[in-house]
Amino acid sequence: MRPASALHQKPPPDPWTTWLFLGGRGAGKTFAGASWIAGLATGPCNLALVGPTFHDVREVMIEGPSGLKSLFPTGERPRWEATRKRLVWKNGAVAQAFSAEDPDSLRGPQFHAAWADEFCAWPKPAETLAMLRFGLRLGQDPRLVVTTTPRPIRALRTLIAEPGTAQTRAPTAANAAHLAPAFLATLQGLYGGTRLAAQELDGLIVEGEGGLFRAQDLARCRGAPPAAFDRVVVAVDPPATATGDACGIVVCGRFDGRGFVLADRTARGLSPAGWARRAVEAAVAWNADALVAEANQGGDMVRAVLAQAAPPCAVKLVKASIGKRARAEPVAALYEQGRVVHCGAFPALEEELMALGSGDLGHSPDRADALVWALSELMLGVGRRPRLSVL
Repeated sequence: MRPASALHQKPPPDPWTTWLFLGGRGAGKTFAGASWIAGLATGPCNLALVGPTFHDVREVMIEGPSGLKSLFPTGERPRWEATRKRLVWKNGAVAQAFSAEDPDSLRGPQFHAAWADEFCAWPKPAETLAMLRFGLRLGQDPRLVVTTTPRPIRALRTLIAEPGTAQTRAPTAANAAHLAPAFLATLQGLYGGTRLAAQELDGLIVEGEGGLFRAQDLARCRGAPPAAFDRVVVAVDPPATATGDACGIVVCGRFDGRGFVLADRTARGLSPAGWARRAVEAAVAWNADALVAEANQGGDMVRAVLAQAAPPCAVKLVKASIGKRARAEPVAALYEQGRVVHCGAFPALEEELMALGSGDLGHSPDRADALVWALSELMLGVGRRPRLSVL
């Protein structure tokens, strides 16, 4: 017998063609979507499972703790066919996995029903949803369930406004009985009162100015540095080429639970040896204890050129596994909480921060990227505290 769904995890009353479940992190969205699909897989039918990536479909929607396979006894669980990217039940039901990274993969197949997970994290949500809907053409009543933590994107607003859409909403707290006891308290303590908490914990569509960083938050964060720091780091966002984007170099310190932006040494047109020397000079000037450098643009090269410049401190390479906006969201929350101080005027850096995530900048936000790496290292270091981000 499958576990029972909570009230907020049950489909809305008819009529509807799309069930949109907007919820905070851990609100039970995956369980709701999986339970709905499992209830349809009672005989021969074609189902679609669409997530941000194939990895997300398999690890969350299928194999995850609340995924499809967890809802069936061991002897009745559907079989995953990796080569064909599909889940097969003994009764003839088939659920095909699709990545939202490839909308065209949805051309051709047809389905009785579909589950679209983390819709707001899809690279091309409107295009992928359109391709999916063209395939919902089997049976008497083909339907779609969309489960997602909301973000203020046009595709979500359009979906909400459609006459066939029925919504359910739930904050993270609605599913507290199934979460670690300290989870909510810890994250509310870290992010409570911020737009990030409203979006990621309360499941609300948080409207802003387009970017993550607001002018009023930056205007009120100016101040003087303390006499000493707990730590100082220099963050480096290397350019892909010497003639292309600038090399982001930003110095930040930490004292008494607050982050301090101390210097912006970003420069354009430097060779790898040139920007490495510039970063090391900043580390010497500010007595930094670490150089933090993004390694996506050739990690071995980055480490080598920094080593040749004889840094006075440790070199830590970091690799971006999520998008710029997702990396920056916890840092933006620090600004909203008044936990970051700008020790000086940094107009170019602040312009990039306000445009970050809005698509309004017109060039790579190298200064902003470096600042995000620096404050993440100082204030949100891995292993020091939990953090929230958008997939």
